[in-house]
Amino acid sequence: MNMNTLTDYGSLHQLFDENFMDYTSYVIKERAIPDVTDGLKPVQRRIMQTLFNMDDGRYNKVANVVGETMKLHPHGDQSIFAALVNLANKGFLIDRQGNFGNIFTGDGASAARYIECRLTPLAREILFNKDLTEFVDSYDGRMQEPVVLPAKLPLLLMQGADGIAVGMATKILPHNFCELLEAQKKILQDEPFEVFPDFFQGGRMDVSGYNDGNGRIKCRARIEEINDKTIHIKEIPYTTTTQSVMDSIEKAAKTGKIKIVSINDYTAEEVEIEIKLARGIYAQETISALYAFSDCEVSISPNLTVIQDNSPCNISVSDVLRHNTKKLKDDLEKELLIELDRLREKLHAHLLEQIFIEERLYKQIEECANYKLVVDTVRDSLLPYRDQLLRDVTKEDIERLLEIRIRRISRYDIAKKQKDIKEIKKKTRQVEKDLKDMVVFTLRYLDRLLQTYGPLYPRRTEITTFSEVEARKVALSNLTVGYQKENGFLGYQVKTDCDVSFACSEYDKLLLIFNTGKYKVINVADKVFVGSDIYWVGPIDEKLIFNVIYRDGAESMSYFKRFKCPKFILEKEYPLFVEHKKSLIQFLSLGEEGKVRVYYRPSKRAKKNYEDFEFSDFLIKNAAAKGKRVSTRFVRRVNELTEQKKDEDEDGPKVVPLF
Repeated sequence: MNMNTLTDYGSLHQLFDENFMDYTSYVIKERAIPDVTDGLKPVQRRIMQTLFNMDDGRYNKVANVVGETMKLHPHGDQSIFAALVNLANKGFLIDRQGNFGNIFTGDGASAARYIECRLTPLAREILFNKDLTEFVDSYDGRMQEPVVLPAKLPLLLMQGADGIAVGMATKILPHNFCELLEAQKKILQDEPFEVFPDFFQGGRMDVSGYNDGNGRIKCRARIEEINDKTIHIKEIPYTTTTQSVMDSIEKAAKTGKIKIVSINDYTAEEVEIEIKLARGIYAQETISALYAFSDCEVSISPNLTVIQDNSPCNISVSDVLRHNTKKLKDDLEKELLIELDRLREKLHAHLLEQIFIEERLYKQIEECANYKLVVDTVRDSLLPYRDQLLRDVTKEDIERLLEIRIRRISRYDIAKKQKDIKEIKKKTRQVEKDLKDMVVFTLRYLDRLLQTYGPLYPRRTEITTFSEVEARKVALSNLTVGYQKENGFLGYQVKTDCDVSFACSEYDKLLLIFNTGKYKVINVADKVFVGSDIYWVGPIDEKLIFNVIYRDGAESMSYFKRFKCPKFILEKEYPLFVEHKKSLIQFLSLGEEGKVRVYYRPSKRAKKNYEDFEFSDFLIKNAAAKGKRVSTRFVRRVNELTEQKKDEDEDGPKVVPLF
């Protein structure tokens, strides 16, 4: 490879790096990640600004709004339409009319030409102020668009947001309007606070794993038991729709995890999914299975990534609230300062007009020959009254006075003017008082918003704690596992000539105990070779108690041991006793209570050649314990005794494996 080729390759590599970084920055900042200041992505901000520009109190066709927004947004109309519908369905900023889809069922909105929208009163009050908004040129330079909107509330947390960018993503959960404002009040008063998500879909939520905007939460549907055979789902988890919930339930039914007769969706304004159960299946156990095997329970992992100070960062809900609360206090202070300045200017104008008319200063300009002389005459005539004014008189002030018409002078009402001046002075004093204690003023502002809009946004999602639903415990035993001793196969596809068969679920683990005292645990399989020397096999259960008598091949002595279900690693073999070619299991049973008869090798000196043992006479230890020696005599066989077997003679029935 020559030097020119290397140079070209290096230039191309540098070009790719630069273009990729430009693309990455654009996607992160201009499309996917919201700004912490107003909680909006660029397309959402442009939609809100367009609605404000078009606002006349009446509904506008969404198609018209989309078209106007395209003057600010460099991408297609579909992205604008989808963002507008999403914003409208959140219920805070856009008042809608027509079919905007259904967040419960997942149905889409009607075409943009058929539906209408406008700003909500809340949006008009908290989102716009030209005096506090920085504008920049739009993408084509023809219009001005806001850098961020001066939002007075934490919209980022109120509405939530999702976005996927290059190398990062954000998932911000929505929170309750009233709780956020109450938390802001506590921040202003230096009190501790805590807020949790709240979803429009309702449902129930476990926040034990939630970490202030990150971490993990669990959401459950609200399920009501109508009767033993009928279940109604009344609320669904966040991130799901009735269709996705029904699909997950039908999938669970097809795989045998639950048994249902029918499932119907009657959702309209509220969620209502009806489930009819199969014969022999009851509501209470099915509800637990729905949480375990369907989208009636989902886990959500939020990730609070935002644009702050023109860069992406991951912060907490508390940080966002503190940032927005400080900004709210600062913005309210700026508004008060602007209002104070306007009131003072208005008062100055009223005082000038009062002096000009009541003192008949306009009479002095009747003989003036030119405009310059008129201006100078008015300025000189006002000099004696400077101490009654708020500031020096400017040329603009004089020009406003000269624009007063004769009709207005002739109808001048001294009493009304004094009343207006008094009212402006009163407002000015109130603004000055508010500026002295911005914390109190901000608290009053939040209280007013709570009183006005709080009743519209009650908490919908119940905060509670869930008990963990173990899939293995609620799964139906829908599989029949068979074992053929002759060929050594085990599984739920082994159906003929089985020496033993039992019901279990796909979540069960199978314990295999071999004649030689080895044991291992395996998953339920369709068909697997395990050998022909299995003494016992069955689903594992922590409550099981095993009673085993085995012969130690090295000593030719038999031992009795009792143990609970042993600990295990899947597919790993463990010994129940010391391995020897003559060691073997002579007896195995399950349960806490029982009795066995042990038959010894006949002896002329022994009065009898058998002995009975109660299980309860032996302690329950771990599976690795050696156990207690049964006798110094050689054990031939062991029988389990029942009430009918107690009087059987020495040549009683031969022992058979449990299966």
